[in-house]
Amino acid sequence: MRLLKAFDNGPAELGVMELSRRVSLHKSTVSRLLATLEHEGLLERIPETDKYRLGFLLVRLAGQVTHFSDLRSIAQPLLIELRERSGETIHLAVLDGDEVVNIEQLSAPHLVREANWVGRRTPLHCVANGKALLAYLPPSTIARLLAAPLPRYTEHTLTDPTVLQDELTLIRERGYAQAIGEIEAGLNAVAAPIHNANGDVVAAVSISGPAYRVTSERLSEFGALVCATAQRISARLGFVGTSQPGRT
Repeated sequence: MRLLKAFDNGPAELGVMELSRRVSLHKSTVSRLLATLEHEGLLERIPETDKYRLGFLLVRLAGQVTHFSDLRSIAQPLLIELRERSGETIHLAVLDGDEVVNIEQLSAPHLVREANWVGRRTPLHCVANGKALLAYLPPSTIARLLAAPLPRYTEHTLTDPTVLQDELTLIRERGYAQAIGEIEAGLNAVAAPIHNANGDVVAAVSISGPAYRVTSERLSEFGALVCATAQRISARLGFVGTSQPGRT
């Protein structure tokens, strides 16, 4: 499993020595494990370079993750509409352990736009969709996550647990989260939570873009747009309550 995870957010192709270094195992052990993974179709070896890449069996297995596919298909028309109304990049994200992962991206119709963030995981405390998910976790989980050392990515990244707790309270009151240059300088975003039929927060939808377009003055405007979209997606998932500001 560690060998497979070594390919996550890294080079598409890795050699035995690099994999050995990444998983802290002896080269001979790694070679034996790689041979097994190749035989089972989870990895494939590239004859020209003797490096390995992820195998087609993983694609087939990923196709069985229908709960994400259902969420994407349900949300897709509304995400397209949100992109048209905002003119900026739209993300759909879910919780993955203690991180947030983007499962859908609709890029802005501009020459200057974000790179593809689909599949990338980031800490919850420094991105808008992560904060939107973090704000609705159980208090004990929030306390545990904020007690751990919080990495700083820019000068604007919030790493003080007390300040973050106050911001999470504001998110629940306001109905949406915002991140101003916290994961990447010059990148601003707003995000709102999506509820399922049981009322649980299962995803977040966000609007993001460069600071000269997604300005501080426009954050409330984009916040209203993303809240309205999140509420409509929630309704399509069977949520019949209210996801208005103040709901916990």
